Amino acid sequence: MRVNPIAGALGAEIEGVDLASELDDAVFAAIRRAFLDHLVIFFPGQNLGPAEQKRFALRFAPIYVHRMVEGMAGHPDIIRVVREPEERINWGSEWHMDASFEDCPPLATVLHAQELPPYGSDTMWTNLYLAHDALSDGLKCALSGLRGVHESGSGARYEDKYKGMKGRAVEPKVNVHPVVRTHPETGRKCLYVNESFMTRFEGMSVEESRPLLHYLFAHSVRPEFTCRFRWKPGTLAIWDNRCTQHNAIADYFPNHPALFAARRVMHRITIQGDRPV
Repeated sequence: MRVNPIAGALGAEIEGVDLASELDDAVFAAIRRAFLDHLVIFFPGQNLGPAEQKRFALRFAPIYVHRMVEGMAGHPDIIRVVREPEERINWGSEWHMDASFEDCPPLATVLHAQELPPYGSDTMWTNLYLAHDALSDGLKCALSGLRGVHESGSGARYEDKYKGMKGRAVEPKVNVHPVVRTHPETGRKCLYVNESFMTRFEGMSVEESRPLLHYLFAHSVRPEFTCRFRWKPGTLAIWDNRCTQHNAIADYFPNHPALFAARRVMHRITIQGDRPV
């Protein structure tokens, strides 16, 4: 097993591991260590079916079933993330952490590339440890007592927006979490904010919260905190949802003849986490 960093801030590619096989405890411990050290890790050339992807995910913790999106037929705990050639919107194409509106947001997400455009459709991640550490001492002190309000949508009528995906009609979910979170495994502090789901600070209005939130959203994705990964079919990624944000870059829409027939399909599993503290 070889661990090759892809950027200074976070991210590493893992060679010499076949995730379709039964991983012994020592190999999995090394993978878990790389996951905690690099926050997002990539395994190229993995020939996995849904059962093998689930088996790998379950080595970390139980699987979280998304409350707003239907899973695959026969595999309700796997979301088939599809962007059809004629579509002009892209699921996940904004900086976010997955399902931060839940009582216990996900620990991690496992994404396996199935079909890809000939170029484009990269994903970026940002290191929220570094985002916290780069703040001034005064702002760290001010944020340490604040809690953020995270809200979901209803999930209804996904098929009106995404042709290959179907939503569940559920009531919106609201939760309150610390703005500065302590990671339960590493003990490090990170900036626990994201523009997709965090709407305001607890005890403040949206208008009162907006100036500081806008600063924190922009600060948390500064280029020096990020990495960018170019997918290949068969690559599997797993990232720590507790201390990163990610952004599926929407740069492969039908504005060029060579890309008009391009399709992107990923299989996504999300792993259950615990309540942020």
